[in-house]
Amino acid sequence: MVQLEEVADEELTSSQPYNNRSDEDDWNTDDESVVSVSSDDSSVSSLEGETLADRIAALKDIIPPTYRKSLSNASAKASSTAKSVWSWSGNALWVVSTSALLLGVPWALAFSEEQQVIAMETEMRMQQNAQQMLTQGSGEQSAKPAL
Repeated sequence: MVQLEEVADEELTSSQPYNNRSDEDDWNTDDESVVSVSSDDSSVSSLEGETLADRIAALKDIIPPTYRKSLSNASAKASSTAKSVWSWSGNALWVVSTSALLLGVPWALAFSEEQQVIAMETEMRMQQNAQQMLTQGSGEQSAKPAL
């Protein structure tokens, strides 16, 4: 049988003494420059085996957890909003296009039929006027002699 034992973290339970030292005393730049020079050679060799995905995954340690959570929530909300807008616009486009087809096609057919009827009526009037001019013109010539 496995027994679970809770181990308390000593750093969380111990109280931190208050330091009156200034921040300038905390950092010794001479020691860091020596360490950084010596660690440059080892860091170059460790970077050769590191991939881009490893580097991106390591960036999460730079960002504090609270800020990371707020960024995650903001990106999730933006993603959700974008998805809902995309879905709504697709539905709206569907409604507009089907309405245009259901209402527009019959109207266009009726309009073109009306234009054909108007064109036929105009042509018939022109034929009647031409016929009347021919019948009137032949009647006048017989009544009046030509000079």
